[in-house]
Amino acid sequence: MTADPTESFATPRAAAGVLFFDQEGDVLLVAPSYKDYRDIPGGYIERGETPKQAAVREVQEELGITPTIGRLLIADWAPTETEGDKVLFVFDGGTLAPEQLNEIHLDPAELNAYEFHPVANIHELTIARLARRIVQAHEARADGSTRYLEHGHPTS
Repeated sequence: MTADPTESFATPRAAAGVLFFDQEGDVLLVAPSYKDYRDIPGGYIERGETPKQAAVREVQEELGITPTIGRLLIADWAPTETEGDKVLFVFDGGTLAPEQLNEIHLDPAELNAYEFHPVANIHELTIARLARRIVQAHEARADGSTRYLEHGHPTS
């Protein structure tokens, strides 16, 4: 009997998130009810969904708003011991206007809170691999690039 050659293929879980900023340039972090660290809005991509569609859906579900989601900033290969192979996409959500901020209604089943923080403080506020991803996404947004990362680190 011949082994199935597809058994050796990676079958990563895929997730999409969005970076939002306020008028001062600070980044929005959420406090998920099911995690012990701050995160960016987003979540896993569902079957048949594109990464951008997932980002839009997750923002609607978590924050209750439907802002325009911009370009891809980051693709990060970031497997974990507990979840296996993962690829994460981060999109530019732009600057949220005051009226958009007033429309935010958190899904209490998912989020406890949200706050804006200076990107310079991000390493003090969340886990290291996510902090690296946010910093790289912020830089990609500033220089107009899209970056490929591995565990939040740029590759050469």
